[in-house]
Amino acid sequence: MTDRPTVGVTMGDPAGIGPEVLVNGYRALREVADPIVIGDAGVLEAACRVCGSNLGVEPVSAPTEAAFAADRIPIIDLDNVDEIDRGTIRESYGRASLAYVEHAIELALDGTIDAMTTAPINKQATALAGSEHAGHTGLLAEATGTENYSMMLIEADLRVSHVSTHVPLSEACDLVTEAAVLETIRVTDDALADLGIDDPTVAVAGLNPHASDGGLLGDTEKAEIEPAVSRAREEGIDAFGPESPDTVYVRAARGDADCVVSMYHDQGHIPIKMLGFQGDGAVSGVNVTIGLPIVRTSVDHGTAFDIAGEGVASEASLVDAVEVAAEMASSQDRAERRGEPA
Repeated sequence: MTDRPTVGVTMGDPAGIGPEVLVNGYRALREVADPIVIGDAGVLEAACRVCGSNLGVEPVSAPTEAAFAADRIPIIDLDNVDEIDRGTIRESYGRASLAYVEHAIELALDGTIDAMTTAPINKQATALAGSEHAGHTGLLAEATGTENYSMMLIEADLRVSHVSTHVPLSEACDLVTEAAVLETIRVTDDALADLGIDDPTVAVAGLNPHASDGGLLGDTEKAEIEPAVSRAREEGIDAFGPESPDTVYVRAARGDADCVVSMYHDQGHIPIKMLGFQGDGAVSGVNVTIGLPIVRTSVDHGTAFDIAGEGVASEASLVDAVEVAAEMASSQDRAERRGEPA
């Protein structure tokens, strides 16, 4: 063990690119953390072969047993995959990927690991396995007993958080309430401090075009968003808005704010995806679940079944995600707010 944070990295859906990005990125991950995989050793060994990697796989029962050597990947082997059929949706793969996440949450809650980073799961497969959650976020919140949480996406100098995520747009509009917006501003402000940003500034997007244009295009801004921003400012948070959604992300990217609170999924995701999807097919960007009692980050891409097994998947987003997890786990501000030693 070293002085670097120990980050548990879940393998993701066995049929997707998660195991391959772990192999392709392992040496870079070691530069910022002590990474330990939670997954299936046989699947990871197969990923080493398809990636043409000379890395070995080191099954361990706990992070304290891992050597974190340059030539082999330590893995807590749950041994729950019988065969690999890449690019397919299976109930067994959904069940396996959920087991990796659940085990990582347990390790994070008891302090065995300092943070967790998740490779992509397939929502159809996890639904077949019986999960009622539309992704990682709801599962994490339920397992940690967290009521107020949000998704934050990070790409270069742009950060966005969300009042709602995986719900139909017709429902998302109804979820824009003063209480929900205020809680999102609060957890966003805390997360920015965890990221080492002193005196963060939070911009808040409107829901309607042009933030309702003074009430001509709706009343959600005046009825719900403006009161939330006012209350946040009374609490000492440097927040402003609601701002027109078609310009606020540009303002944040040029430095006017450290994060934009977005009202629904696509409003926040589109500017991040525009920046993160690179011309060579690589994807960067980090997904952070904020408001949890543990640190959790994730890649900002899916299982990419179409290229699974080719060994060409980019590790860029995974490396960024582990780097952010390590930074947050080491945050002095985070430790002080929770009454822990940094």
